Amino acid sequence: MVCTTLRIVLTAAALALVPLSQAAAQGAAPAKPDIKPEMREACPGLVAQRSPLFQPVSLRLAALNADQMRLTYVGHATFLLESPQLVRIATDYNDYVRPLVTPDIVTMNHAHSTHFTSHPDPGIAHVLRGWADDEKPARIDLTYKDVRVRNVPTNIRTFGGSVERHGNSIFIFEIASLCIAHLGHLHGTLTQQQLDEMGRVDVVMVPVDGSYTLDLDGMIEVLHALKAPLLIPMHYFNQYSLDRFLQRMKGEWDIETLDVPSVVLSKATLPVKPKVLVLPGH
Repeated sequence: MVCTTLRIVLTAAALALVPLSQAAAQGAAPAKPDIKPEMREACPGLVAQRSPLFQPVSLRLAALNADQMRLTYVGHATFLLESPQLVRIATDYNDYVRPLVTPDIVTMNHAHSTHFTSHPDPGIAHVLRGWADDEKPARIDLTYKDVRVRNVPTNIRTFGGSVERHGNSIFIFEIASLCIAHLGHLHGTLTQQQLDEMGRVDVVMVPVDGSYTLDLDGMIEVLHALKAPLLIPMHYFNQYSLDRFLQRMKGEWDIETLDVPSVVLSKATLPVKPKVLVLPGH
């Protein structure tokens, strides 16, 4: 599970070309009495009525417009998200795979060591841990400059086969009018309560290994429930794992593969037909 040194080097080399600019364990988290109604409406997931216009990052990177955000696949389950005001967020921040810049915000899950660290860079302003403390679910709702980060707790399996309550978080990022969900180390399908808390999402970063996380049947059920127009695979260990997922997705979803690990996204350029967008590096 730990990325090899070679994988890290290759990921870093790719990024250097781009300027950084249910399973039984699932169950719903206890309802939060003071949950804000707007959390259910904050991500309307409106789909543009025109053809997709993804903008792969080039060697000369223009500043982001107010309606754009940049997403870079660093590796495994780690992405770097950048907002128009250059707020940088790293997902599943760990000791093995990290972006080349110090993020302002990091999110972490503790299913395995490749999803968290006990030693985050001291320069990080906000370290957001997505697992339970004394079986109390993590509840995160952070607004920082032009981004909002919140979470939806889920249960996970332990290595012994028991249930760890609230051991994972789905993190939701609201950036440039987009709602982006990182499913983390998801082990089960989602309850209606969890779907309601998430709201409509535009982009989903989805683990597709089909073994350590949710099996492929369950993950596809989750993706059908979310109805997001854009899916980005992550958390796969070889080309076979990725291809197995893509083969299951063909027909209902379009498939596109980019040559670079970064893409600029906006609400206006979301695809009309749901799409799987593959970024290099795993």
